[in-house]
Amino acid sequence: MDRAEKAEVISGLAKTLAETSVVVVTRNHGLTVAQVTDLRNKMRAAGASFKVTKNRLARIALEGTPYQPIGDLLTGPTAFATSADPVAAAKIAVEFAKTTDKFEIVGGAIGAQLLDINGIKALAELPSLDELRAKIIGVINAPATKLAQLANAPAAKLARVFAAYADKDKPAEADAA
Repeated sequence: MDRAEKAEVISGLAKTLAETSVVVVTRNHGLTVAQVTDLRNKMRAAGASFKVTKNRLARIALEGTPYQPIGDLLTGPTAFATSADPVAAAKIAVEFAKTTDKFEIVGGAIGAQLLDINGIKALAELPSLDELRAKIIGVINAPATKLAQLANAPAAKLARVFAAYADKDKPAEADAA
């Protein structure tokens, strides 16, 4: 890898770090290409990314970012799982780590807040941004639905009473004819 390629890798990683809200540092001990491809596909589907990086280049890219403290975690064959959603990358990484012992979560960060393995696991248990949005919409929508039901209830009761009176009078009319 020549200097231009290294500079391109560093700038690309720095750009990714600037656009992300969480970084999960992982260590790979002999993952197959199929396993890494599977992990990347899962990350991509969740709106996250997974990038294997050279530690030296990653440390340079981390300089001047809020994620600089995770530079100490970069030993051995490492990779970054990143996402704009604070939960997506952690959730996929923790799920994948459960399926193979060759994939290890080392730690990570949310902004300047350094997280250990337990912090990443706790983060993975939180609902995702989309799940939270759905819950908020449900909470906001529920009172309006109940209000509409209460407003329509008296009219519905009146309609049922009128229908009952109409049905009661029909058999009498049919007998007379």
